[in-house]
Amino acid sequence: MSEAYIYDAARTPRGKGRNDGSLHEVTSLALSARLLNAVKERNGLEGHAVEDVIWGNVTQVKEQGGCLARSAVLASDLDESIPGLAINRFCASGMEAVNLAANQIRGGAGQGYIAGGVEMMGRVAMGSDGAAIAVDPSLALKSYFVPQGISADIIATEYGFTREEADALAVESQRRAAKAWDENRFAKSIVPVTDQNGLTILDRDEYMRPGTTTDDLGKLKPSFKEMGEAMPGFDKVAMLKYPHLPHIEHIHHAGNSSGIVDGAAAVLIGSKEFGEAHGLKPRARIRATAKIGTDPTIMLTGPVPVTEKILKDSGMSIGDIDLFEVNEAFAAVVLRFMQAFQVDPGKVNVNGGSIAMGHPLGATGAIIIGTLLDELERQDKQVGLATLCIASGMGAATIIERV
Repeated sequence: MSEAYIYDAARTPRGKGRNDGSLHEVTSLALSARLLNAVKERNGLEGHAVEDVIWGNVTQVKEQGGCLARSAVLASDLDESIPGLAINRFCASGMEAVNLAANQIRGGAGQGYIAGGVEMMGRVAMGSDGAAIAVDPSLALKSYFVPQGISADIIATEYGFTREEADALAVESQRRAAKAWDENRFAKSIVPVTDQNGLTILDRDEYMRPGTTTDDLGKLKPSFKEMGEAMPGFDKVAMLKYPHLPHIEHIHHAGNSSGIVDGAAAVLIGSKEFGEAHGLKPRARIRATAKIGTDPTIMLTGPVPVTEKILKDSGMSIGDIDLFEVNEAFAAVVLRFMQAFQVDPGKVNVNGGSIAMGHPLGATGAIIIGTLLDELERQDKQVGLATLCIASGMGAATIIERV
Protein backbone atom coordinates (compact mmCIF):
# COMPACT_ATOMS: atom_id res chain seq x y z
CA MET A 1 0.00 0.00 0.00
CA SER A 2 1.33 3.44 -0.92
CA GLU A 3 1.71 6.20 1.64
CA ALA A 4 -0.24 9.44 1.18
CA TYR A 5 1.67 12.63 1.92
CA ILE A 6 0.64 16.24 2.38
CA TYR A 7 2.75 18.51 0.18
CA ASP A 8 0.88 21.77 0.70
CA ALA A 9 -2.08 23.22 2.56
CA ALA A 10 -3.62 26.57 1.74
CA ARG A 11 -6.72 28.53 2.67
CA THR A 12 -8.35 31.85 2.12
CA PRO A 13 -9.02 34.19 5.01
CA ARG A 14 -12.54 33.81 6.35
CA GLY A 15 -14.93 36.66 5.60
CA LYS A 16 -18.06 37.51 7.54
CA GLY A 17 -20.92 35.53 6.03
CA ARG A 18 -23.30 38.43 5.51
CA ASN A 19 -24.03 41.24 3.08
CA ASP A 20 -21.28 43.49 4.42
CA GLY A 21 -18.67 40.73 4.56
CA SER A 22 -15.56 41.32 2.48
CA LEU A 23 -16.11 38.18 0.37
CA HIS A 24 -19.82 38.69 -0.24
CA GLU A 25 -19.36 39.63 -3.90
CA VAL A 26 -17.08 36.63 -4.56
CA THR A 27 -18.82 33.49 -5.81
CA SER A 28 -18.15 29.97 -4.58
CA LEU A 29 -16.85 29.17 -8.05
CA ALA A 30 -14.44 32.11 -8.16
CA LEU A 31 -13.06 31.45 -4.67
CA SER A 32 -12.59 27.75 -5.41
CA ALA A 33 -10.84 28.41 -8.72
CA ARG A 34 -8.61 31.02 -7.04
CA LEU A 35 -7.46 28.47 -4.49
CA LEU A 36 -6.87 25.73 -7.07
CA ASN A 37 -4.69 28.17 -9.00
CA ALA A 38 -2.81 29.07 -5.84
CA VAL A 39 -1.98 25.42 -5.13
CA LYS A 40 -0.82 24.97 -8.73
CA GLU A 41 1.34 28.11 -8.61
CA ARG A 42 2.77 27.57 -5.11
CA ASN A 43 4.01 24.12 -6.09
CA GLY A 44 5.02 24.72 -9.70
CA LEU A 45 2.61 22.10 -11.00
CA GLU A 46 1.60 21.53 -14.59
CA GLY A 47 -2.12 21.77 -15.22
CA HIS A 48 -2.50 18.01 -15.65
CA ALA A 49 -0.41 16.99 -12.62
CA VAL A 50 -3.16 15.74 -10.34
CA GLU A 51 -5.58 12.87 -10.79
CA ASP A 52 -8.69 14.61 -9.50
CA VAL A 53 -10.07 17.51 -7.48
CA ILE A 54 -12.27 16.39 -4.58
CA TRP A 55 -14.17 19.35 -3.18
CA GLY A 56 -16.53 19.52 -0.21
CA ASN A 57 -19.46 21.88 0.01
CA VAL A 58 -22.51 21.40 2.18
CA THR A 59 -25.33 23.50 0.77
CA GLN A 60 -25.29 22.20 -2.79
CA VAL A 61 -27.86 24.49 -4.37
CA LYS A 62 -27.76 27.67 -6.47
CA GLU A 63 -24.17 28.67 -7.23
CA GLN A 64 -22.92 25.77 -5.09
CA GLY A 65 -25.08 23.29 -6.96
CA GLY A 66 -24.19 20.87 -9.71
CA CYS A 67 -20.67 19.47 -9.44
CA LEU A 68 -18.90 22.52 -8.06
CA ALA A 69 -15.58 20.67 -8.07
CA ARG A 70 -15.70 20.18 -11.84
CA SER A 71 -16.90 23.74 -12.38
CA ALA A 72 -13.97 25.01 -10.32
CA VAL A 73 -11.51 22.99 -12.40
CA LEU A 74 -12.91 24.45 -15.62
CA ALA A 75 -12.75 27.97 -14.18
CA SER A 76 -9.16 27.47 -13.00
CA ASP A 77 -5.83 27.03 -14.77
CA LEU A 78 -5.94 23.27 -14.34
CA ASP A 79 -6.33 21.23 -17.52
CA GLU A 80 -9.80 20.16 -18.59
CA SER A 81 -8.54 16.58 -18.37
CA ILE A 82 -8.81 16.85 -14.57
CA PRO A 83 -12.26 15.73 -13.38
CA GLY A 84 -13.93 16.92 -10.19
CA LEU A 85 -15.90 15.29 -7.41
CA ALA A 86 -18.20 17.32 -5.14
CA ILE A 87 -18.95 15.66 -1.81
CA ASN A 88 -21.09 16.42 1.22
CA ARG A 89 -20.49 15.05 4.69
CA PHE A 90 -21.89 18.21 6.25
CA CYS A 91 -19.31 19.94 8.48
CA ALA A 92 -16.64 17.33 7.72
CA SER A 93 -16.90 17.68 3.94
CA GLY A 94 -13.47 19.30 3.57
CA MET A 95 -11.88 16.68 5.80
CA GLU A 96 -13.65 13.84 4.02
CA ALA A 97 -12.34 15.19 0.71
CA VAL A 98 -8.79 14.99 2.09
CA ASN A 99 -9.34 11.54 3.59
CA LEU A 100 -10.89 10.20 0.41
CA ALA A 101 -8.00 11.51 -1.68
CA ALA A 102 -5.47 9.99 0.72
CA ASN A 103 -7.18 6.62 0.62
CA GLN A 104 -7.38 6.71 -3.18
CA ILE A 105 -3.62 7.20 -3.29
CA ARG A 106 -3.09 4.44 -0.75
CA GLY A 107 -5.14 2.12 -2.93
CA GLY A 108 -3.24 2.98 -6.10
CA ALA A 109 -5.93 5.10 -7.76
CA GLY A 110 -3.69 7.94 -8.90
CA GLN A 111 -0.60 9.67 -7.59
CA GLY A 112 -1.77 13.19 -6.72
CA TYR A 113 -4.96 15.00 -5.70
CA ILE A 114 -6.12 18.43 -4.66
CA ALA A 115 -8.76 18.10 -1.94
CA GLY A 116 -10.60 20.59 0.23
CA GLY A 117 -13.78 22.59 0.11
CA VAL A 118 -15.66 25.86 0.13
CA GLU A 119 -18.71 27.44 1.69
CA MET A 120 -20.04 30.91 0.95
CA MET A 121 -22.53 31.11 3.78
CA GLY A 122 -23.33 34.75 3.11
CA ARG A 123 -24.39 33.91 -0.44
CA VAL A 124 -25.94 30.44 -0.07
CA ALA A 125 -27.79 30.25 3.23
CA MET A 126 -27.30 27.24 5.47
CA GLY A 127 -30.36 25.00 5.28
CA SER A 128 -31.58 26.38 1.96
CA ASP A 129 -31.20 22.93 0.42
CA GLY A 130 -34.17 21.65 2.45
CA ALA A 131 -32.51 18.61 4.04
CA ALA A 132 -34.90 15.71 4.53
CA ILE A 133 -33.96 15.12 8.16
CA ALA A 134 -35.23 18.58 9.02
CA VAL A 135 -38.28 18.85 6.77
CA ASP A 136 -39.59 15.33 6.13
CA PRO A 137 -41.77 14.30 9.11
CA SER A 138 -41.28 10.61 8.41
CA LEU A 139 -37.57 10.97 9.17
CA ALA A 140 -37.62 13.91 11.59
CA LEU A 141 -39.99 12.08 13.95
CA LYS A 142 -38.14 8.78 13.69
CA SER A 143 -34.77 10.40 14.44
CA TYR A 144 -36.07 12.81 17.12
CA PHE A 145 -34.68 15.70 15.09
CA VAL A 146 -33.72 18.90 16.86
CA PRO A 147 -31.62 21.79 15.49
CA GLN A 148 -27.88 21.70 16.19
CA GLY A 149 -28.03 24.45 18.80
CA ILE A 150 -30.43 22.36 20.84
CA SER A 151 -28.09 19.39 20.41
CA ALA A 152 -25.22 21.46 21.81
CA ASP A 153 -27.34 22.41 24.78
CA ILE A 154 -28.24 18.74 25.31
CA ILE A 155 -24.51 17.94 25.48
CA ALA A 156 -24.04 20.70 28.06
CA THR A 157 -26.94 19.33 30.10
CA GLU A 158 -25.91 15.67 29.82
CA TYR A 159 -22.26 16.23 30.70
CA GLY A 160 -22.64 19.09 33.18
CA PHE A 161 -21.05 22.01 31.35
CA THR A 162 -21.97 25.49 32.59
CA ARG A 163 -22.51 28.74 30.75
CA GLU A 164 -19.40 30.07 32.50
CA GLU A 165 -17.24 27.22 31.19
CA ALA A 166 -18.55 27.67 27.66
CA ASP A 167 -17.96 31.41 27.75
CA ALA A 168 -14.45 30.97 29.12
CA LEU A 169 -13.61 28.62 26.25
CA ALA A 170 -14.98 31.16 23.77
CA VAL A 171 -12.92 34.02 25.21
CA GLU A 172 -9.81 31.84 25.10
CA SER A 173 -10.52 30.98 21.45
CA GLN A 174 -10.65 34.70 20.65
CA ARG A 175 -7.42 35.36 22.55
CA ARG A 176 -5.56 32.52 20.87
CA ALA A 177 -6.76 33.47 17.38
CA ALA A 178 -5.68 37.08 17.83
CA LYS A 179 -2.27 35.96 19.13
CA ALA A 180 -1.84 33.58 16.19
CA TRP A 181 -2.54 36.37 13.71
CA ASP A 182 -0.33 38.84 15.57
CA GLU A 183 2.53 36.32 15.43
CA ASN A 184 1.88 35.45 11.74
CA ARG A 185 1.31 31.78 12.55
CA PHE A 186 -1.05 31.40 9.58
CA ALA A 187 1.29 33.08 7.08
CA LYS A 188 2.40 29.84 5.40
CA SER A 189 -1.15 28.85 4.50
CA ILE A 190 -3.05 32.07 3.83
CA VAL A 191 -3.87 32.96 0.23
CA PRO A 192 -5.17 36.55 0.13
CA VAL A 193 -8.28 37.10 -1.97
CA THR A 194 -7.83 39.70 -4.69
CA ASP A 195 -10.17 41.24 -7.26
CA GLN A 196 -9.77 41.21 -11.04
CA ASN A 197 -7.42 44.19 -10.82
CA GLY A 198 -5.15 42.46 -8.33
CA LEU A 199 -6.28 44.59 -5.42
CA THR A 200 -6.60 42.79 -2.09
CA ILE A 201 -10.15 42.17 -0.93
CA LEU A 202 -9.30 40.20 2.20
CA ASP A 203 -6.02 39.02 3.70
CA ARG A 204 -7.04 38.33 7.31
CA ASP A 205 -9.87 36.49 9.09
CA GLU A 206 -12.39 39.24 9.70
CA TYR A 207 -14.92 37.57 12.01
CA MET A 208 -12.69 37.76 15.11
CA ARG A 209 -13.54 39.86 18.15
CA PRO A 210 -10.22 39.79 20.02
CA GLY A 211 -11.29 42.08 22.85
CA THR A 212 -14.16 39.83 23.91
CA THR A 213 -14.48 39.25 27.67
CA THR A 214 -16.59 36.92 29.76
CA ASP A 215 -18.52 39.97 30.93
CA ASP A 216 -19.37 40.77 27.31
CA LEU A 217 -20.58 37.23 26.68
CA GLY A 218 -22.53 37.18 29.93
CA LYS A 219 -24.83 39.85 28.51
CA LEU A 220 -25.94 37.68 25.58
CA LYS A 221 -29.19 35.75 25.72
CA PRO A 222 -29.17 32.01 24.98
CA SER A 223 -29.80 31.57 21.27
CA PHE A 224 -31.80 28.36 21.43
CA LYS A 225 -33.87 28.73 24.58
CA GLU A 226 -36.93 30.12 22.83
CA MET A 227 -37.06 27.47 20.11
CA GLY A 228 -36.49 24.83 22.77
CA GLU A 229 -39.24 25.96 25.12
CA ALA A 230 -41.86 27.33 22.71
CA MET A 231 -44.79 25.07 21.81
CA PRO A 232 -44.46 22.38 20.64
CA GLY A 233 -40.81 22.88 21.56
CA PHE A 234 -37.66 21.00 20.68
CA ASP A 235 -36.84 20.56 24.37
CA LYS A 236 -39.81 18.23 24.63
CA VAL A 237 -38.57 16.25 21.65
CA ALA A 238 -35.17 15.91 23.30
CA MET A 239 -36.66 14.81 26.59
CA LEU A 240 -38.70 12.14 24.85
CA LYS A 241 -35.39 10.75 23.61
CA TYR A 242 -33.59 11.32 26.92
CA PRO A 243 -36.23 10.99 29.67
CA HIS A 244 -33.57 11.02 32.38
CA LEU A 245 -32.98 14.74 31.73
CA PRO A 246 -35.34 16.87 33.85
CA HIS A 247 -34.81 19.87 31.57
CA ILE A 248 -32.39 21.29 28.98
CA GLU A 249 -29.83 23.88 30.08
CA HIS A 250 -29.55 26.48 27.33
CA ILE A 251 -25.99 27.79 27.55
CA HIS A 252 -25.08 28.50 23.93
CA HIS A 253 -25.33 31.83 22.15
CA ALA A 254 -23.66 33.66 19.28
CA GLY A 255 -20.52 34.29 21.31
CA ASN A 256 -19.74 30.68 22.22
CA SER A 257 -20.91 29.09 18.97
CA SER A 258 -19.15 28.99 15.60
CA GLY A 259 -19.41 32.00 13.31
CA ILE A 260 -21.16 32.10 9.94
CA VAL A 261 -18.43 32.92 7.41
CA ASP A 262 -17.24 32.52 3.82
CA GLY A 263 -14.03 30.70 2.95
CA ALA A 264 -12.20 27.90 1.16
CA ALA A 265 -9.27 25.56 1.81
CA ALA A 266 -7.22 23.09 -0.22
CA VAL A 267 -4.67 20.37 0.52
CA LEU A 268 -2.24 18.91 -2.03
CA ILE A 269 -1.89 15.18 -1.39
CA GLY A 270 0.30 12.74 -3.24
CA SER A 271 2.38 9.61 -3.17
CA LYS A 272 6.14 9.57 -2.70
CA GLU A 273 6.50 9.18 -6.46
CA PHE A 274 4.29 12.24 -7.05
CA GLY A 275 6.57 14.38 -4.92
CA GLU A 276 9.70 13.10 -6.60
CA ALA A 277 8.25 13.68 -10.06
CA HIS A 278 7.41 17.31 -9.27
CA GLY A 279 10.35 18.19 -7.06
CA LEU A 280 8.25 18.52 -3.91
CA LYS A 281 9.17 17.71 -0.33
CA PRO A 282 6.45 16.07 1.79
CA ARG A 283 5.48 17.90 4.97
CA ALA A 284 3.51 15.10 6.61
CA ARG A 285 1.94 11.75 5.94
CA ILE A 286 -1.67 10.96 6.57
CA ARG A 287 -1.32 8.20 9.09
CA ALA A 288 -4.98 7.30 9.59
CA THR A 289 -8.52 8.37 8.73
CA ALA A 290 -11.88 7.46 10.26
CA LYS A 291 -15.58 8.23 10.20
CA ILE A 292 -18.48 7.05 12.32
CA GLY A 293 -22.23 7.42 12.79
CA THR A 294 -23.63 8.56 16.15
CA ASP A 295 -26.89 9.44 17.89
CA PRO A 296 -28.67 11.89 15.52
CA THR A 297 -30.47 13.83 18.27
CA ILE A 298 -27.57 14.82 20.49
CA MET A 299 -25.82 14.84 17.11
CA LEU A 300 -22.55 16.59 17.96
CA THR A 301 -20.74 14.01 20.11
CA GLY A 302 -19.00 12.37 17.14
CA PRO A 303 -15.44 13.57 17.93
CA VAL A 304 -15.27 11.26 20.95
CA PRO A 305 -16.20 7.89 19.38
CA VAL A 306 -14.43 8.65 16.09
CA THR A 307 -11.25 9.47 18.00
CA GLU A 308 -11.59 6.21 19.91
CA LYS A 309 -12.03 4.42 16.58
CA ILE A 310 -9.09 6.03 14.78
CA LEU A 311 -6.77 5.39 17.72
CA LYS A 312 -7.81 1.75 17.91
CA ASP A 313 -7.52 1.26 14.15
CA SER A 314 -4.05 2.79 14.07
CA GLY A 315 -2.77 1.09 17.22
CA MET A 316 -2.25 4.41 18.98
CA SER A 317 -3.27 5.96 22.27
CA ILE A 318 -4.38 9.48 23.14
CA GLY A 319 -0.94 10.05 24.68
CA ASP A 320 0.67 9.56 21.26
CA ILE A 321 -0.98 12.75 19.97
CA ASP A 322 0.98 15.97 20.38
CA LEU A 323 -1.66 18.46 19.22
CA PHE A 324 -5.41 18.41 18.57
CA GLU A 325 -7.75 20.40 16.36
CA VAL A 326 -11.36 19.90 17.47
CA ASN A 327 -13.77 22.02 15.47
CA GLU A 328 -15.46 24.59 17.69
CA ALA A 329 -18.94 24.14 16.29
CA PHE A 330 -20.18 24.93 19.80
CA ALA A 331 -18.26 25.30 23.04
CA ALA A 332 -19.77 22.13 24.55
CA VAL A 333 -18.34 20.00 21.71
CA VAL A 334 -14.77 20.87 22.65
CA LEU A 335 -15.48 20.71 26.39
CA ARG A 336 -16.85 17.20 25.96
CA PHE A 337 -13.82 16.10 23.93
CA MET A 338 -11.39 17.36 26.58
CA GLN A 339 -13.49 15.81 29.34
CA ALA A 340 -13.68 12.41 27.64
CA PHE A 341 -9.94 12.10 27.02
CA GLN A 342 -8.61 14.23 29.89
CA VAL A 343 -6.63 16.19 27.31
CA ASP A 344 -4.48 19.16 28.30
CA PRO A 345 -6.38 22.26 27.05
CA GLY A 346 -3.00 23.68 26.04
CA LYS A 347 -2.81 21.06 23.28
CA VAL A 348 -6.28 21.70 21.83
CA ASN A 349 -6.97 24.44 19.24
CA VAL A 350 -3.85 26.33 20.27
CA ASN A 351 -4.48 28.99 17.61
CA GLY A 352 -8.17 29.45 18.34
CA GLY A 353 -10.98 27.95 16.34
CA SER A 354 -14.33 28.42 14.70
CA ILE A 355 -15.82 30.35 17.61
CA ALA A 356 -13.28 33.10 16.94
CA MET A 357 -12.66 32.78 13.19
CA GLY A 358 -15.81 31.14 11.86
CA HIS A 359 -16.88 27.82 10.39
CA PRO A 360 -17.29 27.80 6.58
CA LEU A 361 -18.99 24.41 6.57
CA GLY A 362 -17.54 22.68 3.51
CA ALA A 363 -14.05 24.11 4.03
CA THR A 364 -13.47 23.74 7.77
CA GLY A 365 -12.26 20.15 7.75
CA ALA A 366 -9.48 21.04 5.31
CA ILE A 367 -8.73 24.27 7.21
CA ILE A 368 -8.08 22.51 10.51
CA ILE A 369 -5.83 19.91 8.88
CA GLY A 370 -3.71 22.72 7.46
CA THR A 371 -3.72 24.63 10.75
CA LEU A 372 -2.68 21.47 12.58
CA LEU A 373 0.21 20.86 10.20
CA ASP A 374 1.47 24.44 10.45
CA GLU A 375 1.40 24.28 14.24
CA LEU A 376 3.16 20.91 14.41
CA GLU A 377 5.94 22.47 12.36
CA ARG A 378 6.02 25.64 14.44
CA GLN A 379 6.32 23.72 17.70
CA ASP A 380 8.52 21.00 16.17
CA LYS A 381 6.01 18.33 17.21
CA GLN A 382 5.31 15.11 15.32
CA VAL A 383 1.74 13.83 15.48
CA GLY A 384 -1.60 15.64 15.35
CA LEU A 385 -5.26 14.69 15.29
CA ALA A 386 -8.03 16.74 13.69
CA THR A 387 -11.71 15.94 14.24
CA LEU A 388 -15.17 17.41 13.72
CA CYS A 389 -18.71 16.79 14.88
CA ILE A 390 -21.15 16.42 12.01
CA ALA A 391 -24.84 17.16 11.49
CA SER A 392 -27.28 14.24 11.65
CA GLY A 393 -24.95 12.46 14.09
CA MET A 394 -21.54 11.59 12.64
CA GLY A 395 -17.87 12.16 13.37
CA ALA A 396 -14.71 12.29 11.25
CA ALA A 397 -11.02 12.33 12.13
CA THR A 398 -7.58 12.44 10.54
CA ILE A 399 -4.19 11.73 12.09
CA ILE A 400 -1.16 13.31 10.44
CA GLU A 401 2.51 12.74 11.19
CA ARG A 402 5.36 14.99 10.12
CA VAL A 403 8.07 13.53 7.95
